[in-house]
Amino acid sequence: MLRETLLRLVKSGRMAAVVSLLTYIGVSLLLGDGVITPAISIISAIEGVLLIPGLEVLSEDAIVAIAIISAFLLFFFQQKGADRISSAFGPFMLVWFVTLFVSGFFSLFEEPTILKVVNPFYAVKFLYQNGLLGFIVLSDVVLCATGGEALYADMGHLGKKPIKRAWWFIFTALFINYLGQGVYALHNPDAHTYLFGMVKSQAPFLYIPFLLLTIGATIIASQSMISGVFSIIYQGVTTRLLPLLKVSYTSSQLKSQIYIGSVNWALMVAVIFVILIFRKSANLGAAYGLAVVGSMTVTATMMFLVFYHQKSVALAFITLSIIVIDLVYFSSTLTKIPHGAYWSLILAVIPFSIIVIWTRGQRLLFSALRPLDLETFLVSYEQIYAKGRVIEGTAIFFARSWKIIPPYISHCIFSSNIIYEKNILVCVNRTDFPFGIKTNYIKGIGTGLDALEIEAGYLARINFEDIFRTYGITPKIIFYGVEDIITSNPVWRVFGLIKKITPNFVQFNKLPASKVHGVVTRVEM
Repeated sequence: MLRETLLRLVKSGRMAAVVSLLTYIGVSLLLGDGVITPAISIISAIEGVLLIPGLEVLSEDAIVAIAIISAFLLFFFQQKGADRISSAFGPFMLVWFVTLFVSGFFSLFEEPTILKVVNPFYAVKFLYQNGLLGFIVLSDVVLCATGGEALYADMGHLGKKPIKRAWWFIFTALFINYLGQGVYALHNPDAHTYLFGMVKSQAPFLYIPFLLLTIGATIIASQSMISGVFSIIYQGVTTRLLPLLKVSYTSSQLKSQIYIGSVNWALMVAVIFVILIFRKSANLGAAYGLAVVGSMTVTATMMFLVFYHQKSVALAFITLSIIVIDLVYFSSTLTKIPHGAYWSLILAVIPFSIIVIWTRGQRLLFSALRPLDLETFLVSYEQIYAKGRVIEGTAIFFARSWKIIPPYISHCIFSSNIIYEKNILVCVNRTDFPFGIKTNYIKGIGTGLDALEIEAGYLARINFEDIFRTYGITPKIIFYGVEDIITSNPVWRVFGLIKKITPNFVQFNKLPASKVHGVVTRVEM
């Protein structure tokens, strides 16, 4: 979304390239974070069983096995859809946050002076007195803010209203609980798990129910990151950053609630892989944070560029302040690279490589196809149509723009002499708004040749059959282009493989299979 907004605002080609690069980095870091966040959340919650009397001797392998089973169940139920899941998860999470608030609130009574932490003087004093050590500590302090990137990503999945309405209650509950854990840490400096230890010291008989509540809440919270990944991937697909993927729409009320099976199962494999590598939340904690803060920094930078080009001085200044804070935290997380944070970079490199190969490949492919301009196309088209050998009915041809004719259309009409009584060029363009669909029917660009322009939001689902009915279009056949890529370049071989294994335009948009016909064009890259 930010990329599309910025590309509309910037004027220079160099600035547009910078915006695109920031987008690639931000998306890749967020997807890398989408692997580590569920892993650390699940395994840290499962480790709470070690405080149950009699289970202290539970082996590390057993903890890892339980975490893997929990991860599998989490991803398995994603296909049920967020709206169905939330009907059960919503009340559960409400109980969870109320419990956090209550436990933190009672802990405050033991040391009310903890409220002084709201004064930033103490943070500055700590950094001044501890120097480099204090700076390194920031890499762990920032973990208190992790999850914010998932909330931002989920705005594309659920919309901003539910996020904004829930946030004030959630923030209050978390803030009070963190203060309570601070009190417990002051009184129990040798404790290893502050939250579990605090609750167990307050109400030992409620510890097991609290542990089960924590495990459930952690698994549910991980789902927000996963749904955020779905949203980011879908936006990447519709804005041509990523290849087409099979998408299932899981809600009849919210158009933005989706499920992408290939992404879901790939994410599950990656999460289980990370759990097996790190095995302990302490190990994951030492590696966690780099991708999170990196994606936050990129997002803030792009927001600053938006406000700067819109000449919103106040908002630009606020965002610039946030960037400075993000950069301080990000630089502190770089100290984690030797301790496993390099995995965040490795995980981010995979989607980054796919994005770069796909976007560059699409541009090269488009230039290699050598499309015709409309004026040149019409010269030959009118000659063939005038011969009167037209087929009865209406043919649909998909193109990026009706002013630029892709080779497969020329191949159909000129080489194969397939020309229908009525031919319609359908062009789809995505806007930088999430929803809304606008159409424009252009008649008579040629004899028996019309065009239908469709402008749709980047999260909007296009129902082509409904649009066709609106204009009284009853297609007899629907043509679309398929490229057969011939190349000796290993990078473009990867690009060609991606095109082969991912759904084509028709499969992505679920057009009627009985009417579609793919036209293959062999292209050398």
